[in-house]
Amino acid sequence: MGLHLWIRAECRAQERRVGLTPEGAAQLIASGMRVSVEDSPQRALPIEEYRAAGCQIVEAASWPEAPADAWIFGLKELPEDGTPLRHRHIMFGHAYKGQPGAQAFLARFRSGGGALYDLEYLTDAAGRRVAAFGYWAGYAGAAVSLMAIAAQSRGGLLRTVPPVAGAEALVAGLSEALAGSAPPRVIVIGALGRVGTGARDLCAALGLEVTAWDMDETAHGGPFPQIAEHEVFLNCILAGPGVPVFFGPQAADGPRVLRVIGDIACDPGSAYNPVPLYEAATSFAAPVVRVRQQPTLDIMAIDNLPSLLPAESSADFAAQLLPSLKVLDRPGEGVWARARALFDSHSTAPDGAR
Repeated sequence: MGLHLWIRAECRAQERRVGLTPEGAAQLIASGMRVSVEDSPQRALPIEEYRAAGCQIVEAASWPEAPADAWIFGLKELPEDGTPLRHRHIMFGHAYKGQPGAQAFLARFRSGGGALYDLEYLTDAAGRRVAAFGYWAGYAGAAVSLMAIAAQSRGGLLRTVPPVAGAEALVAGLSEALAGSAPPRVIVIGALGRVGTGARDLCAALGLEVTAWDMDETAHGGPFPQIAEHEVFLNCILAGPGVPVFFGPQAADGPRVLRVIGDIACDPGSAYNPVPLYEAATSFAAPVVRVRQQPTLDIMAIDNLPSLLPAESSADFAAQLLPSLKVLDRPGEGVWARARALFDSHSTAPDGAR
């Protein structure tokens, strides 16, 4: 029997994405891989399509009883029950930047003998990520931030993000929501990356003026008073050592027309957060946190933004990742070896960081 890949159901509410499409699963099965897929009523792609592709359909949340040699593949967090993790997990771990709970999460692998292959750190030989949801994170993050400015224009607070039928319906709904008020000026930092491109494309679809900044504009360090001259600021950079504060408490208390910050990068628990104005991620059920009252300033920091467009984002990500999954039977080489080495170096550190 060949390698066994187990696609788990996501436990987070409203997380409808998946990292492998039925078409991709069929290709893996044709190559000799065994693919099990947990049933999930919230997944955007129907379970019957996986069955038709030749996958074994298994009960949701049954991955803890999967064979020890199975690779467990999901996207977002596991249940926080403290149980030891004995499998090899492919997922977004959010555990290598000293985030809250990172060390406890890594300790579960140490106690169970498993390993984390973090999707954020699957890279090619040149250090480039092999697969990312960035474009759709930017697209959806810009959309929710503009929903927030539209809610403000009506004197309210964006209290929830309703499901949408797709990108076309999302743009149509936003156009209607923004009608009747002055078009907001938008500044995007990280405009040339995948996330920034998605954000700019959403704004372009709405005909909005965008100030596009990238490394050249931010190389001298922050903070940047120009941000305060725009109604909406979209942060699209990957936080890391050396990233300056773009917009902090002092700027928030000063003169500004800024009303909404879309922190699409969303790293509130990291010491590298360039928008140190809030303490926790928001959600589709509570999409913004109001950090200033006079004048109003709301922050959107949803950490699974591509779930707003689960079909589009899943298809895009899965197509990027599939070539790497096809060589999963060689975990000691290439992208998988690099991911394992990174896990090994972090899982023995006392603070979950290098």
